[in-house]
Amino acid sequence: MSKPKRQPSLIESFIPILFLIILLSFNVLFWDDTLEGANQVALMTAAALSGLLGLRLGFTWKDMRKQIVKSISTAMPAILILLFIGALAGTWLISGVVPALIFYGLDILHPAIFLFAAVVTSGIVSLATGSSWSTIATIGVALLGIGSAMGFNEAMVAGAIISGAYFGDKISPLSDTTNLAPAVSGTDLFTHIKYMLYTTVPSMTITLIIFLVIGFNNDNTISPEHINQVQQAIDNTFVITPWLFLVPVLLFTVIVLKVPPLPALGIGILLGGVAAVIFQPHIIEKLSGVSGNYFKASYIAVMQATYGNTSVTTPDPAMNDLFVAGGMAGMLQTIWLIISAMVFGGIMEANGMLRRITHSILKLVKKDSSLIASTAFSCVFFNITASDQYISIVVPGEMYQDAYKDRGLKPEVLSRTLEDSGTVTSVLVPWNTGGATQARVLGVPTMEYLPFAFFNILSPLMTLLFAYLNIKIRRFRKK
Repeated sequence: MSKPKRQPSLIESFIPILFLIILLSFNVLFWDDTLEGANQVALMTAAALSGLLGLRLGFTWKDMRKQIVKSISTAMPAILILLFIGALAGTWLISGVVPALIFYGLDILHPAIFLFAAVVTSGIVSLATGSSWSTIATIGVALLGIGSAMGFNEAMVAGAIISGAYFGDKISPLSDTTNLAPAVSGTDLFTHIKYMLYTTVPSMTITLIIFLVIGFNNDNTISPEHINQVQQAIDNTFVITPWLFLVPVLLFTVIVLKVPPLPALGIGILLGGVAAVIFQPHIIEKLSGVSGNYFKASYIAVMQATYGNTSVTTPDPAMNDLFVAGGMAGMLQTIWLIISAMVFGGIMEANGMLRRITHSILKLVKKDSSLIASTAFSCVFFNITASDQYISIVVPGEMYQDAYKDRGLKPEVLSRTLEDSGTVTSVLVPWNTGGATQARVLGVPTMEYLPFAFFNILSPLMTLLFAYLNIKIRRFRKK
């Protein structure tokens, strides 16, 4: 006879989370790169503790396993996209696309306005494509290379890229999260976008001002002679031609035409491979180690760039770190982290611990501003515990929808809060699918770029400010 199930107390629900925080703190102290495995083991250990508490509460392993599988399945699109991004980075490197973007970018962008321009460029591309991930993996990688060549702190550049990319993603009608938030809240897409501009525009304006001030006060800019030296090193290593821009232009055209992310990235990988074969025969032969049989050399070099480590050496040793890609294999540690996070979140969900915490928060709500604050807190909480931006939108959206109706608040108030607090903060959590992915793609740890991701930090704060000052909080008219 099965043991009757008992709902967890608030203290029992917090025990696995506090245990995880302790383990993660130790990891930061004892490891330089916690993504190598320390954080993954911490998440699995905390999941095991949550499972033991769940068994004590009467939940079965079958209940927990079912929810684990469900959680991992929600992250599977992100995992597949991550593999494709790894392959894209490899083929765009050997094709010369990324080096060409860096080469011409050094001509166009002045150091004083570079960070400002990085935010704007990332924002425009992300707005057009509806994808912060694709933007960061393509234009973002090139901008990081340009910033490094100019002498900027990589974490600062990554923060600028992420700020712009998530701004565009947040307000783009093509974005999945921008469509998801109004869907779970009960409003329509364009009402949601228009209403969200009230908090988004001030957040982005402040972000741009901050990066302008940093840019004009930056002392690490390099001389024109050094820029010429960097460009010469690139030009001596790769065939640099404007024709290479056809690859990103065609990819972004495909994305704008609403081709799903995986097929679109697949097309980008293929275009990169073809461009490598056409424009970079010397790179192909050098990487493959094959001469006299160009078909064999091309197959080996492109295949290796797609799945494994690729490194192109330039005459300037300082530039060599920019021309390294890990392919699909380089993403496996991040995928391991995501799966570990999904196991932890799945068990916490199956045992009712996440619901217990959020319902306790809801009981504290006394007025409209505290309801909005509770929603924002819950979105961040789910990004930390469930480790997925979609869960951080869907679960609080379903949980708070009736509470907003009961208080006479229009659904766009809920949808805006979900997007301001759920979408943009996922990239600030190292073990979240967003944070883990961007750290791996840009090669900058999450905790290093976090202080410079100003837009992502300001967005939830802006939504709280509007709530407590009662600015643009739409309500139904009383009958």
